Amino acid sequence: MALILTMGVGAIGDAAPQQEQVPPQEAEEQDAPQQPVFRAGINFVRVDIIVTDDDGNPVVDLTIDDFEIFEDGEPQTIETFEQFLITPAVALDEPIRAIRNAFDEEREAARPDVRLFAIFLDDYHVRRGASLRVKAPLIEFIRTQLAPTDMVGIMYPLTPLSAVRMTRDHEAIIQQIERFEGRKYNWDPRNRFEFQYAHAPTTEIERIRNEVSLTALRALVTHLGGLREGRKSLILVSEGYTNILPPQLRQARGTDFPDPRLRGALTDPRERAMQVGVDLTLLSDLRRVFEAANRANTSIYALDPRGLASFGFDINEGAGFTSDREMLSATIGTLRSLAETTNGRAIVNQNDLLAGLRQAAKDSSSYYLLGYNSTQTPTDGRFHEIRVRLRRRGLDVRARKGYWALSEDDLSLLETPAGPSNVDLALSLLDARRNQRFVQTWIGMARAENGLTRLTFVWRPAPRVPGQRREEPIRISMRASADGGATFFRDDVPDGPALLGNDGVAGPARATFDVEPGPIQLDLSIKGAGGGILGNNVQHFVVPDFTGVGVSLSSPHVLRARNALEFRRLRSDPDAIPETARVFRRTDRLLVRFRVYGPGASQIDVTARLLNRGGASMADLPLQAPTTEDAPYVLDLPLASLAPGEYLIELKAAVGDDSADQLIALRVTS
Repeated sequence: MALILTMGVGAIGDAAPQQEQVPPQEAEEQDAPQQPVFRAGINFVRVDIIVTDDDGNPVVDLTIDDFEIFEDGEPQTIETFEQFLITPAVALDEPIRAIRNAFDEEREAARPDVRLFAIFLDDYHVRRGASLRVKAPLIEFIRTQLAPTDMVGIMYPLTPLSAVRMTRDHEAIIQQIERFEGRKYNWDPRNRFEFQYAHAPTTEIERIRNEVSLTALRALVTHLGGLREGRKSLILVSEGYTNILPPQLRQARGTDFPDPRLRGALTDPRERAMQVGVDLTLLSDLRRVFEAANRANTSIYALDPRGLASFGFDINEGAGFTSDREMLSATIGTLRSLAETTNGRAIVNQNDLLAGLRQAAKDSSSYYLLGYNSTQTPTDGRFHEIRVRLRRRGLDVRARKGYWALSEDDLSLLETPAGPSNVDLALSLLDARRNQRFVQTWIGMARAENGLTRLTFVWRPAPRVPGQRREEPIRISMRASADGGATFFRDDVPDGPALLGNDGVAGPARATFDVEPGPIQLDLSIKGAGGGILGNNVQHFVVPDFTGVGVSLSSPHVLRARNALEFRRLRSDPDAIPETARVFRRTDRLLVRFRVYGPGASQIDVTARLLNRGGASMADLPLQAPTTEDAPYVLDLPLASLAPGEYLIELKAAVGDDSADQLIALRVTS
């Protein structure tokens, strides 16, 4: 193997352990991948550049003086220069070493004569027929385009990052490709993770699959970036991404059969309104992949296994010509974006898939790697454009379009131990509520008189699980006590006969009492209609002190209106019982009430924002300011414009350098 290497500075990051098979569960392991370690400083930027002539042949005689690099239009000083020319046909000077452990993987990946390829088989977004078709070109690529020294890894959406291992055992990779089976629009659960949402609406299942796939893709990109600084290639086998389904495929449960009699098209105004919301969420998720790939110097080659596709749906699914055409174009557009933004190529709308794969190998065989310290030293978390120019004319130059700078928050995370974020903690409450068997509870706190804190406890029966029998809860016996033993409340909730509906289910019940700030314990005993004890529960938490000098927020009261009449009633009722659930329909309308405390409350800046589940801002939300000193802030949020998915409402109050915030996680269903 021939290799040309001109002066350069290398940096090797931490590698992850082994990969073999697709495990059946725990996509969460990929949810927070570590960033690669760049040892040349946070403002040092490396750019891999491919230069070809008019015939597409690589140009290999350039020097550092032939290049100019601009960041946001400003010229940069090139400090490192490497040229890689890898010709697999030439015999190796030393024996090929096997990859047996993480140390071997890191050592071998750092060699400049080794090309790194990863294949992401996105079975969630590939039809079964297309997966059968793509196997042959992938296997041919492995057997004819890779050198014995080239390292390859393979990953599925549900493969945990700890199982990913780059290997030189190319036959083992081929065996995994031969087992590849697409499952797009096949919602039958096959493992424990999928059984958790098997009975959810199909739109919700598709949203979960999108999130799992893109999170796993981001984790794989980050892993590659931690192995070395040079160019890495990721082959993404997918038919593209969308957070919306045509009406014909929107089933109440993933286990139902589709109903082709349903009609509807994306040209319908209501469909267009839904499309706006889902596009915002999807663009945010894709941006996180762009950001990870650019930081890791990894190019994505998006391979659409459909080839030259005319339709995205089968005729029996009855999607309609307009919906089919627009969704096909949209999904291909996501593949083009992933490829073009990361200096890869989109292998779409072509039947010769092997030709595109050959180009991926060719791009990795001849390139230049340049590095510079950004003169702007950006820490704004924004995208910064990179433009590479050659002093020699008549040549074609390809380089990544830019990079996402670290933000001040990112820098603080690099300097402090990682822990669960406020976003993660807020979202975890959604699953905690969903797993409650008998009752759902909500505990709110606000300022009371004489330095005390007013605690409000609300409970209602948890939703019934279809097919499961249970005795209905009608009352909770509760004791609230401090660590020292003082008792603040001891009674039944409700303290009289439970209000039962026509279905025999108890309505919401509330208890309100004042407690001293500090640690507190709630002992709960759930009583059933038959008089027996259905379960016991103990909750520990710390009651805040709202009399301090800093800014603080009360617990937000979330109220739900299912129609206009309920909305008017809630608006006029200042003492309405808050919702305990956080799962709502798109037809619901929410009222959120909260109070702000602090010195000079009238000078406090209070804002509300809608965030996606990744914590990225989607929109500012209008707030109604208090009309009197004791009145709350009010947020009116119709959910009709939101696509099914998980969101957060961020409430924030700030004055000077002092601030306080609250996050409300919610899940929107169709």
